[in-house]
Amino acid sequence: MTVIRELAVELGSRRYPIRIGRGVLHDPMHWRKALRGRHLLIVSNMTVAPIYRPLLDSGLDGLQWDVVTLPDGEQHKNLSEVAKIWDALAKLGATRDACILALGGGVVGDMAGFAAACWMRGIDFVQLPTTLLAMVDSSVGGKTGIDHPAGKNLIGAFHQPSLVLSDLATLDTLPPREYRAGLAEVVKIGALGDAAFFRWLEQSAAALVERDDASLAHAIAHACAYKAGVVARDETEHGERALLNFGHTFAHAMETVTGYNLLLHGEAVAIGMVLAARLSARLGHADAAEAHRLASLLGSLGLPVEPPTPLDVDALLGAMRLDKKNREGRLRLILWQGIGRAFMADGVSEAAVRSVLSTS
Repeated sequence: MTVIRELAVELGSRRYPIRIGRGVLHDPMHWRKALRGRHLLIVSNMTVAPIYRPLLDSGLDGLQWDVVTLPDGEQHKNLSEVAKIWDALAKLGATRDACILALGGGVVGDMAGFAAACWMRGIDFVQLPTTLLAMVDSSVGGKTGIDHPAGKNLIGAFHQPSLVLSDLATLDTLPPREYRAGLAEVVKIGALGDAAFFRWLEQSAAALVERDDASLAHAIAHACAYKAGVVARDETEHGERALLNFGHTFAHAMETVTGYNLLLHGEAVAIGMVLAARLSARLGHADAAEAHRLASLLGSLGLPVEPPTPLDVDALLGAMRLDKKNREGRLRLILWQGIGRAFMADGVSEAAVRSVLSTS
């Protein structure tokens, strides 16, 4: 086992590490040091738990612990499933020094983190992401929450983990489609604010598709470092952090309208970024060639760049109106001036958005 990279999220006097390596889940000392008390709850899902939960056994001595195994999939990210976590904490007698280990992808991390944020007004939790998307995005930064029938992530809290531990070995068992979906969030970092990283991704696309360890470690560490810097400057998303939502207003609308059954989150983000780039060109903020370049990179990574058809444009716009960035009934979208230059656009014309959705 080799620890490949270690970095940290700095939030004033608060700090937590991100460790990225192959085989790090085999050494319980990586996560045992994050525990303050004797109560531990492991939260996982039906797909991940049978494979990776046993790796935690050697670190459980001396603890009062239990496991909650949730159903797999975004469609289960709701209050009734989170209640199962609270029920288990109550049964365990978990006190304020308890900790939750979130072992799984973004859905598990979001729900476990939200449960931790609410239990006794906040207990510790550790992110053990097992998908690429979770490693580079949802495990870092403290956004936790659940979905509502009206929209994605409408209920939640900012609650930072005490540790993020990403084991590259867990990506070996990730299905190809889910692995590719995670690459969308890697591309997002280059697209919104790091043109040099975007060029590296273009040059390294084949290696990333092949899951080359060195390329993966670099991509994950770079994406995490970029996001950690943004979170340190704007933890609760009052400014710069909103830029990390590039493509997400379109993506969340597509996920909501399709009932979270048609697109993986990363696939929706890939399409959403292309739509945002096309809208930027239509509004005169960027050259259309930049959108083509983005679509080309995403396509080379095996990601979709066009919305599935047919989608109800009115329903999509309705979902977009509920986006958390909006103010006073006006659409606020993350657009760009080209690769690496995203910005917040206020009062975006619904007619222009409708035109992009209708012609895609």
